[in-house]
Amino acid sequence: MSGPSLPFDPVAVIFDMDGLMLDSERAIIGCLADAAREFGHDLPEVLWLSMVGHSEAVCRHLLDEAVGEAQRVRVLARSHVLYDAVVAAGVPHRPGILEMLGFLRSRGIPRAVATSTRRPLALRKLEAAGLLPHFDAVCTSSDVEHPKPAPDVYLLAAATLGADPARCLVLEDSPTGVRAALAAGMHPIQIPDLLVPDDAVRALGHTIVESLHDAQVMLERRLVG
Repeated sequence: MSGPSLPFDPVAVIFDMDGLMLDSERAIIGCLADAAREFGHDLPEVLWLSMVGHSEAVCRHLLDEAVGEAQRVRVLARSHVLYDAVVAAGVPHRPGILEMLGFLRSRGIPRAVATSTRRPLALRKLEAAGLLPHFDAVCTSSDVEHPKPAPDVYLLAAATLGADPARCLVLEDSPTGVRAALAAGMHPIQIPDLLVPDDAVRALGHTIVESLHDAQVMLERRLVG
C-alpha cells in the first residue's frame, strides 16, 4: 500500500481539539457570524476563516479591526451564548476520531490534548462529546504563557506524559497548530478541515493527509506492519 510513511515509533500522540477531533470550527464560525448579523454586521467568511487555529487574543484583535472594540464585546458575548448551547448538546466528532483513539489505546500509546481553547471550555467540550476519558492529559492555553504557534502547549503535553518531544506524533488541522508542533520539535501530521494548505504551509515539509483514517493507516503500517 503506497502513501506517506511514519519514520519512527511514537511514544505518545498529541491531539489538537477543534477541527481535528471535534467538528467545532464550523459551529464556532456559524455562531460568530449569526451573532455579528444580530448586531448588523454581515462579515465576510474570509474573516472567520482567518481566526481558525488562533488564540482568543488574536480573534479579539481581528474583530476589533472589523467592527470596533465595543461591538466586538457584544458580538463575542452573544456568540458565547449561542456556542454554549452547541457545546451542551455535544459537538459532533470528526470522522475517524474514535477509531484512532481506540487503536492507540489498544497499543498502549499515551494520548494528550493540546488546544488553544481555554481550560474550562475545553473540558466541557471534551466531556460533552464523550472524548475526555480517552486522554491521559489535557493541556490548554490556560496552562501556558504563549499560545500556538508558540510550542508551549505541545511541550507541556509532552512533559505531562513524560515523553521525549522528538518522539511525539502530533495530529493537527490548522497551519498555526502545525507550526507550534514543529517549533516543539515534534512530528506533525496535518488533516486539514476548513483551511486548505497553501504553498507556504506545504513548504514547512510536514505530512499532510486527507483524513484521520489515512493517519491511522500510517500508524498501523509502522506499528503493526
